[in-house]
Amino acid sequence: MDGIEWRHHVPSFRPHTPSLVRPGGRARSAGQGESAPVSAAISDCAVYENGSRLSGEFAPAAALQQVREVETGSGKAFVWVALHEPDEGQMQSIADVFGLHHLAVEDAVHAHQRPKLERYDTMLFLVLKTMKYVKDDPAGGSREIVETGEIMIFVGADFVVTVGHGEHSDLAAVRRRLEAAPASLELGPYAVMHTIADHIVDSYLDVTDLIETDIDAMEEEIFSTQAKTDIESIYQLKREVVELRRAVAPLATELQRISGEHDDLVDVEIRRYMRDVLDHTIKASERIASYDELLSSLVEAATGKVAMQQNVDMRKISAWVAIAAAPTALAGIYGMNFENMPGLDWAYAYPTVLVVMAVICLLLYRTFRRNDWL
Repeated sequence: MDGIEWRHHVPSFRPHTPSLVRPGGRARSAGQGESAPVSAAISDCAVYENGSRLSGEFAPAAALQQVREVETGSGKAFVWVALHEPDEGQMQSIADVFGLHHLAVEDAVHAHQRPKLERYDTMLFLVLKTMKYVKDDPAGGSREIVETGEIMIFVGADFVVTVGHGEHSDLAAVRRRLEAAPASLELGPYAVMHTIADHIVDSYLDVTDLIETDIDAMEEEIFSTQAKTDIESIYQLKREVVELRRAVAPLATELQRISGEHDDLVDVEIRRYMRDVLDHTIKASERIASYDELLSSLVEAATGKVAMQQNVDMRKISAWVAIAAAPTALAGIYGMNFENMPGLDWAYAYPTVLVVMAVICLLLYRTFRRNDWL
């Protein structure tokens, strides 16, 4: 198959050492024994036959057996298992049922993977980043943040296994959307993969719209003469945009591979749908790239504005110091304790000096005012 990377199952003879800390905050020591039952990590497990969900609850093994019994008849069926942050033991149980490749299983357990698409014999493994715009940072840090998570998708001939990491990796809404469209479910497991990818990429566009609103507000703030420029908030938003860019930019290449014309696993109809998702991904990627450049320009503009304001402040301070220096100099000269000084015996010496001080201060003030120093 063109474009998609082939990986064949090669037995590994390396001793397997379980990880003690799993991304997401949960940790277990080697002395704690076995992991929790796999059911604790399962968000939903369902069998779909001819576009409809079968009633009842299924364990993964029973669901797969049910699917293959249906396939021996005239129907078309598949199972969809959704997991949330499984540990190594739980993920291995699922891998044993569906025959998942051990390299993909390791990636699914450990979060913080880059978006990618890999093929293992007759199975595809797709990694997607999720995004959620959060207006108020609960930690009290930045004014607005974008939270990211991950969804890993294993797709075989008669199964879909999704693994979510993060708070915004729940696919319940996607499942409801598919179950309301039996015609899509009839296309099989790859229709689930397409719908998940479409849902996630649409969320990218929603996030970019909200970020654009923030950037517009920051731009108005920077070029406003009265508003105080907050460079820190601009830099924080730029960091969020950089994170989005890392999540979205690689995905376009991977979706281009899966929407290729010569894919022997993915149906032609699904490939057409994936090309539409690819277009939206490219659109989101281009937006994010433009936001990154614009925020760089805003940081430079904000820095220049702050420097300009500091120069204005320094000119004002210098002007007032000059105005104060004139009467200080006169007072210092005539405040010296000498007996023979001109004008000491003159009756109008004191008021004359005060008038001279006032005139000098007034002339300096008008000069600085005329030159916009005050």
